Amino acid sequence: MASQAGPSCRLVFCLLISAAVLRPGLGWYTVNSAYGDTIIMPCRLDVPQNLMFGKWKYEKPDGSPVFIAFRSSTKKSVQYDDVPEYKDRLSLSENYTLSISNARISDEKRFVCMLVTEDNVFEAPTIVKVFKQPSKPEIVSKAPFLETEQLKKLGDCISKDSYPDGNITWYRSGKALQPLEGVVVLIFKKQMDPVTQLYTMTSSLEYKATKADIQMPFTCSVMYYGPSGQKTVPSEEAIFDIYYPTEQVTIQVVPSKTAIKEGDNITLKCLGNGNPPPEEFLFYLPGQPEGIRSSNTYTLTDVRRNATGDYKCSLIDKKGMIASTAITVHYLDLSLNPSGEVTKQIGDALPVSCTISASRNATVVWMKDNIRLRSSPSFSSLQYQDAGNYVCETALQEVEGLKKRESLTLIVEGKPQIKMTKKTDPSGLSKTIICHVEGFPKPAIQWTITGSGSVINQTEESPYINGRYYSKIIISPEENVTLTCTAENQLERTVNSLNVSAISIPEHDEADEISDENREKVNDQAKLIVGIVVGLLLAALVAGVVYWLYMKKSKTASKHVNKDLGNLEENKKLEENNHKTEA
Repeated sequence: MASQAGPSCRLVFCLLISAAVLRPGLGWYTVNSAYGDTIIMPCRLDVPQNLMFGKWKYEKPDGSPVFIAFRSSTKKSVQYDDVPEYKDRLSLSENYTLSISNARISDEKRFVCMLVTEDNVFEAPTIVKVFKQPSKPEIVSKAPFLETEQLKKLGDCISKDSYPDGNITWYRSGKALQPLEGVVVLIFKKQMDPVTQLYTMTSSLEYKATKADIQMPFTCSVMYYGPSGQKTVPSEEAIFDIYYPTEQVTIQVVPSKTAIKEGDNITLKCLGNGNPPPEEFLFYLPGQPEGIRSSNTYTLTDVRRNATGDYKCSLIDKKGMIASTAITVHYLDLSLNPSGEVTKQIGDALPVSCTISASRNATVVWMKDNIRLRSSPSFSSLQYQDAGNYVCETALQEVEGLKKRESLTLIVEGKPQIKMTKKTDPSGLSKTIICHVEGFPKPAIQWTITGSGSVINQTEESPYINGRYYSKIIISPEENVTLTCTAENQLERTVNSLNVSAISIPEHDEADEISDENREKVNDQAKLIVGIVVGLLLAALVAGVVYWLYMKKSKTASKHVNKDLGNLEENKKLEENNHKTEA
């Protein structure tokens, strides 16, 4: 005891220490400290005038004291007892406040401040509580996935270095999970480090997932007590992949079903709505009862029209779960008769047919020399203007790229035909002679003067259009002459002659032949006149009907008037007879 009381300790002091009592009015006092902080314990006693020294002690679990610090009131010196766990950690101030640095769990004790006088010892006890905030909880050993309708360990929530120990709670989307047999199983355990006396808490969660847990966050939190009361620390969120079986199978077609045509490649894609999705399927082709095992895609190349039909797919292990789709392979056939290059004679008949066979209604367009025709061509009597390049083109508007075309190159041949005309110039000084020629291939024209056999080279020719053209010469003959026009092509040579009088002799002129262009104008004018006449006739007919209806109504009214007049005449005669009778 002497060593603990210091050099000034006397027998009376030692006896007083053993008989020390609490100062009246002082109760239990608690100091809360965070782990690692400095514990500050004031003495809570008034310093007496005759104070000899002050001393701090703590009590062991069995109640025996351990002195740790001494301060003399006279020498102002401080001495710390040789207690290993408090070496270099203690500080005793002049007012006898004791500070303990780097608070530990082992510092949780009952400390006593003692002030000693010559005749008394005063004591003030202090209870020290040390708190350690646990580490942020962490979800570890997480399951790579959860399966519906199966109880499976989701993970462990761990929080370390806590004092005192805390509690762990699991949450699903912010709602605390409570134990439920077969659905939620919680296993909690704690472990204390014998050296640091800190606790590690672990909570394991077994969970039966449903599809409602897809993308749902799971968290856990640790609840602990600190110097200022109860606190909670949450973990980070964890989202788990939820596995569930396939409940429905669907089949897709690439490209779109409405655009498949012969020659295309078709890719069938089968999908299951499970997670993870199925990787293998059975594909059933039209007319084939046995399925073809493949990944989730199956490709048909260069399909033909006979590939049209119903396509199906199913799971490998659930053949009753089937998806099907109908596919139409669109096709388009065109047959032009005749086709290619066809040579016919003028006046011949030529039936032309463009036959279409398609998977649906197709549009047909006829072109002649790149100009669209209003209707399909029909030739009962071929003319030179009928010659040209004809194209029959058809397409399916709904199917991109599905179109066909065939061409007919029509050649209309004819032997040369000649007609000659003459016309005297109004001045009377010259005459114009024209040789009109038609034929194909284009005939060559030559002028000669009969008798002399001279060839006339100074001529004027028109353009060769629709198998026709003319050659014209202007002459002023001093005597009667005969002009010969010769037209020749690969089919025949044709000759025609025309007598022309001397310029001094008047003669009847022959009218020029109407050209194709003028002929069309005349036809248009004729059509216009016919239309006007028909319109006038219809107007006259309507007027006649209206007049007839009017006259019929007028006659009916006249009959009623005559009838009324007759009745008046009869009444007059009756009155005259009555007067006569009275007379």
